[in-house]
Amino acid sequence: MRLIHKIAFLLFSFVLTLQVVAQAPKGMGKSDPEAKKVLDAVSTKFKTFKAIKASFALKIENAAGKPQGVKSGSVMMKGVKYRVSITGQEIFCDGTTVWTYDVAAKEVQVSAVDNSSGSITPQKLFTNFYDKDFLFVLAPDVKKAGKTYKVVELTPIDKTKPFFKVVLEVDKASSVIMSTRVFEKSGNRYLYAINSINTTASIADDAFSFNPKKYPGVEVIDLR
Repeated sequence: MRLIHKIAFLLFSFVLTLQVVAQAPKGMGKSDPEAKKVLDAVSTKFKTFKAIKASFALKIENAAGKPQGVKSGSVMMKGVKYRVSITGQEIFCDGTTVWTYDVAAKEVQVSAVDNSSGSITPQKLFTNFYDKDFLFVLAPDVKKAGKTYKVVELTPIDKTKPFFKVVLEVDKASSVIMSTRVFEKSGNRYLYAINSINTTASIADDAFSFNPKKYPGVEVIDLR
């Protein structure tokens, strides 16, 4: 299930995070104040969203830029609740319990949300995860299909991280992150791009829980 957890982490880091990098870490160099303005705007805008539905594409490339695969998926979020769907797998989280469903294996693993200091959870991504872990600079704007995007490059302070750079493209008009490219030390690159996003979605709370009655024949493995 390792890939789907990586997808969840990277997806949340690109769709909406960034209450994030609100402050440059003390004693670790300086971040670009203009980049901070862009990220602050992303955070402020995100706080106004009650619930979100989005579709996205994930493209994986090797160090030479050769495509290694493309996946499509969707995400729903409401407060600390979320649901991520991507080819063959789904993650449900109601804020306290996480269900990781493998369609091909016909099994779902149930675990408690990990709130330990070393864990990475959407809750932390929405609060203080990045504010002490990254330095960031503003790169030149890019234009695509008539839209202008602000570009922010983030580098982790902890050099033991498996990635060395994350590049965000933020829609200048809406202050929403529309793509993220993650550069891993292994040479792999993960590009997430939002295809569509609804920031005024109406989502019932039960959409964030796995209901076994709707998935007959699926084995439930409770790891709590």
